Amino acid sequence: MAPQPSIAKAAFWMALSIASFLAMSVAGRETTRILNVFQVLELRSVIGWFILLPAVLATGGFASMRSSRLPLHIARNAVHYVGQGAWLYALTLIPLGVLVSIEFTTPIWTALLAVAFLGEKLDKARIASVVLGLIGVVIIVRPSAGSLSTGHLVVLGAAVCFGMSVVMVKSLTRTDRVLRIIFWMLVVQSAIGLVPALYEWQNPPLYLWPWIVVIAFTGMSSHLCLARALTYADATLVSPMDFLRVPLSALLGWAVYSEQIDAFTALGAVLVLSGNLLNIQRRQPGPAEAAAS
Repeated sequence: MAPQPSIAKAAFWMALSIASFLAMSVAGRETTRILNVFQVLELRSVIGWFILLPAVLATGGFASMRSSRLPLHIARNAVHYVGQGAWLYALTLIPLGVLVSIEFTTPIWTALLAVAFLGEKLDKARIASVVLGLIGVVIIVRPSAGSLSTGHLVVLGAAVCFGMSVVMVKSLTRTDRVLRIIFWMLVVQSAIGLVPALYEWQNPPLYLWPWIVVIAFTGMSSHLCLARALTYADATLVSPMDFLRVPLSALLGWAVYSEQIDAFTALGAVLVLSGNLLNIQRRQPGPAEAAAS
């Protein structure tokens, strides 16, 4: 039985997802200094599978992971693998703050695809929240007169892939449990990435293994929490919450890499937060809905 819609629970799981994505950003930057992107992705999927295994065995074993929608699982993870590879590659080319900001065109693609394929609605509050969030992102990035670099284009392509992936995850949550979705994510992406990873494989140095474990755990937990959030709210509501990663990434850059937070970044963060608050408040259930839940 599908969970009852809940803005509070969706926000809680999105907060955990955002924390995982932020940790994965730092771990991804550290690991890709030494290892190639395909090897990092393969290690993330394989180690993540072993981390997930106890939960699989505790909930019915491999038999409970069977799905009648395997083609959609494969398609979703093929698209996501391309997006994740592009994201990690862009991380080696452009600053973290710029990468995350450009990545936040994802809700645009998610909203449009959710309307087209899932029949979701874009009301005025949701449109306003997306617009405010994107304006905030533009203010934070403040595009200069220079032309777009390869890194900008690569992460933009990743954002399109992520938008497609979110919509397919939302569709999968209608029939498959979250654990099953994550299980197939790790299995399919391990299979897809095996040959590219082995082609330029190198043994990771000992000091790099903690970062590898972090990226493996957060690579799983970020999507586990995102999928849980999508079981409690529509994709067009959940995705704008992820805008919070922009100001939080700026704070992370300041704390870890001594990147300065200027007035433009602060203003953009305020707009992002305002858009999310507008979206959440607009969707609070009335007394009748609350009583029925």
